[in-house]
Amino acid sequence: MANNVSRRWRPRSLPQLVLLAFVMVMLPMAVLIFQAGQTLSELSELADVSARQAVDQTRRARTLTNLSVEMERSARQYAVLEDPGLLSIYNERAERYRELLDQQATLLGNDPIIDVLEKELTGLQALSTASLQDIQEGLSDFQSFSQHTDELLNKTRDIVDARIDTIRARAREVKRQLWLQSAILIPVSLALILFFTWLIIRPIKQLESRILGIGSGDRQAEPVRLQGPSELVNLGERLTWLSTRLEELEAQKQQFLRHMSHELKTPLASIREGTGLLADGIVGELAPRQREIVLLLDESSQELQTLIEQLLDYNLLQHNRKLQVKRFDVSHMVQEVLNKHHLALESKAMDVSWSRYRLPWQADRTRTLRIVDNLVSNAVAYGEDNGKLWVRTFVHDDMLYIEVANTGEPIADKDRDHLFEPFYQGASKRKGPLKGSGIGLSVASDSAAAQDGTLELVEDDDGEAAVCFRLILPWLGERLEENDNDEQAVQNA
Repeated sequence: MANNVSRRWRPRSLPQLVLLAFVMVMLPMAVLIFQAGQTLSELSELADVSARQAVDQTRRARTLTNLSVEMERSARQYAVLEDPGLLSIYNERAERYRELLDQQATLLGNDPIIDVLEKELTGLQALSTASLQDIQEGLSDFQSFSQHTDELLNKTRDIVDARIDTIRARAREVKRQLWLQSAILIPVSLALILFFTWLIIRPIKQLESRILGIGSGDRQAEPVRLQGPSELVNLGERLTWLSTRLEELEAQKQQFLRHMSHELKTPLASIREGTGLLADGIVGELAPRQREIVLLLDESSQELQTLIEQLLDYNLLQHNRKLQVKRFDVSHMVQEVLNKHHLALESKAMDVSWSRYRLPWQADRTRTLRIVDNLVSNAVAYGEDNGKLWVRTFVHDDMLYIEVANTGEPIADKDRDHLFEPFYQGASKRKGPLKGSGIGLSVASDSAAAQDGTLELVEDDDGEAAVCFRLILPWLGERLEENDNDEQAVQNA
């Protein structure tokens, strides 16, 4: 099965699945980081280029402004001093102005200010070959030239500001895109995390459910086919093998108990029949000492039979949890239990007090009788000779209460927490030659729990009993109408 599952698209092993999960979860994040890096790199490059161009173009516009001022100053000085050197400087400034103006024209494009400045510059350059009077008359043109140059500077600044605004808008767009990509890719990563977590947890949950089923005895006829990494699939196969093996061992144990109970009961029945014949004097009268020994053998064989029945009851209870709910008379059930133990009660001269009034109830009669039988058996076994035994039955808050109490040695404090554990035997000594099996109270407790009830050791309300066990059982199933015939219901039980 592991090979069939591992040939699918799923990874073959748990490390591969974890590695694939890591890669798949990181992939959207890597895409996001890559996109962010590319966009930020583009934006950074754009900002760098724009910054350089802005500096160059602004500096060029300022240089043009300075050149216009220097040209005007040289022309005015020449008009006063008539120094040819000043005229040479004027021509150099004009040529430099034209060169820079041509470069600035690439920024402004077809802006009319370029044509205006070129025309004005051509007219001002013509002054270098004009007469002194023409130069003096042309000085007034420098005012318009300076104004247009300042206007060129302002337009250059406007273009630079527009570029800065464009970069800012681009930065906002990049930010919006990054947020949008994050809003998409981060949920994708979370979804992948949940998906791969489910892929890993699902087979583990299935294994846990199978383990709980094996532990509780609720094994599936056909286990759910486990899908996942090969390690977990192999573990599931091992659990299936273990479950099968446990079922085989359980069947062997059941068979062994059945055979042993039969093998033990057959000679035990013969022993009890023989001791009964001897005690009745069928083969002749017995001497008092002989009769005492025969009665001891009969009592011991009866206790041995009780131990065998308790062992079988415990084993049956562990594997048969189906309830057989019926309506019965609680007082009649108690009387049946006391009749079963009347010889032991007479031999110990115990005074029995029990509730004889009719008390119809609906529960699992077999399990309830088993509980009361175990409690009465323990009371007889551990109670004092010539002591008292109480079996109280009553209903309170729609719950059935059955109390079995006796005089004698109280249960030690160290044993109270372990009374209902299987095969636990406390410090109290059992009366008789046979030692108890330690499963009677465990069977009783499990029988109560199977009916949603409780069995506990409590203090006797009257203060007369040294030991008092209280059984509390609910009414199982729907209640019958008040006018139902209780007598008929009890007879049907």
